[in-house]
Amino acid sequence: MARTLKNPKKAKRKNKGSKKGDGASASSSVPTIQPRVWQPGVDELEEGEELQCDSSAYNSLHAFHIGWPCLSFDIVRDSLGSDRKDFPHTVYFVTGTQAEKASWNSIGVFKVSNVSGKRRELVPTKSVEDDPDMDAESSDSEDSEDEEEGGSGAPVLQLRKVAHHGCVNRIRAMTQNPHICASWADSGHVQVWDFSSHLNALAESETEGVQGASSVFNQAPLVNFRGHKDEGYAIDWSPVVAGRLVTGDCKNCIHLWEPTSGSTWNVDATPFVGHSASVEDLQWSPTEPHAFVSCSVDGTIAIWDIRLGKSPAASFKAHDADVNVVSWNRQASCMLASGSDDGTFSIHDFRLLKDGNTVVAHFKYHKYPVTSIEWSPHEASTLAVSSSDNQLTIWDLSLEKDEEEEAEFKAQTREQVNAPEDLPPQLLFVHQGQKDLKELHWHAQIPGMIVSTAADGFNILMPSNIQSTLPSNGS
Repeated sequence: MARTLKNPKKAKRKNKGSKKGDGASASSSVPTIQPRVWQPGVDELEEGEELQCDSSAYNSLHAFHIGWPCLSFDIVRDSLGSDRKDFPHTVYFVTGTQAEKASWNSIGVFKVSNVSGKRRELVPTKSVEDDPDMDAESSDSEDSEDEEEGGSGAPVLQLRKVAHHGCVNRIRAMTQNPHICASWADSGHVQVWDFSSHLNALAESETEGVQGASSVFNQAPLVNFRGHKDEGYAIDWSPVVAGRLVTGDCKNCIHLWEPTSGSTWNVDATPFVGHSASVEDLQWSPTEPHAFVSCSVDGTIAIWDIRLGKSPAASFKAHDADVNVVSWNRQASCMLASGSDDGTFSIHDFRLLKDGNTVVAHFKYHKYPVTSIEWSPHEASTLAVSSSDNQLTIWDLSLEKDEEEEAEFKAQTREQVNAPEDLPPQLLFVHQGQKDLKELHWHAQIPGMIVSTAADGFNILMPSNIQSTLPSNGS
């Protein structure tokens, strides 16, 4: 799996020669070019063409960075509400840098506030072209008023840095106690931190505060575990048992952490061993306190029960290449998603383990390694995938092709929809513009919000068509 680090947009093609000039004569002399969806890895830009972001595809879209690229991050659960729909939003994060020199690295604890946006209609209302009495100026004015209803201006980033020697491979915040975070370092150390003072300072600070932080805090971790034989990337907190942690390394070893208090842990020195190559990702069961899964470069997924010794309870071949990432569905605990180095991702049903083949769906859309995969916390059939092909895709596995529905939509929009014919019907959305995508997360408290990190920074996005798959009561 390639992990080293090398604009957020659902893109449309736009011919530079089709731009309208000044006055009516220019618009009548230049033919209108109908925009169409551009497929990376399939389409090539022709001379005179450029990619243009279709802003109408998003309820909200923002980009930011904190300096050095970040390979991993996590969204920190907050006390602002569990089902937030009104703009502007505020979001808390932890992340770790990939700096040029080991001593330049840090863990960033930060808040992004004034995340503005607006909910858009899935079927566009009457456009300017349809109503000759409405001029472009009045349309722009109404758009800006709509934007102001959901907040205005740019998001405000407030950052506090904690010194960290070496690059941060992966970082995770505990669900039950979000101020407690665990990080994997490229030095081979796993550290647990208490960031409560930083989160409290950010919560109390005004949004007009400093955009970034120049000072770096020197803070000792609660735990600094050196028992792994190599660096690693796999790490996960149990959503059922507060403080229970597993960490996996590139030497195929997995260690179990049991909390002994709110700030101390007992790390089992004897590892779980069942893979023949690097352990790439780990996920605890969303319902069972003793069960977790692991995936590996050896192409397998293993299921573990910590009560049954140090060998897996079950193991199966999942992909023909490295299995890079896994995600256990918290809405449907029998379902697991896995992403591979060959660009494919699969959906597994644990109820089929006894039959010898757990795969219920297999997708070959992405052309390069899958780098992150995560089920929606709000809808059991929806998941998001990021890939080294610079695409973040969102899928609804409950969808099937409906030609009558497509025809009705085209009639409602009164325009030709130039979408490729060979796209899977389950593909809801394609987000582009970031380079070398590494990780994504859904926001558990803001339905429809996804955050992603890449070599060129972070994106916050809320696709406009995702709202249709969310439960109306926020359950």
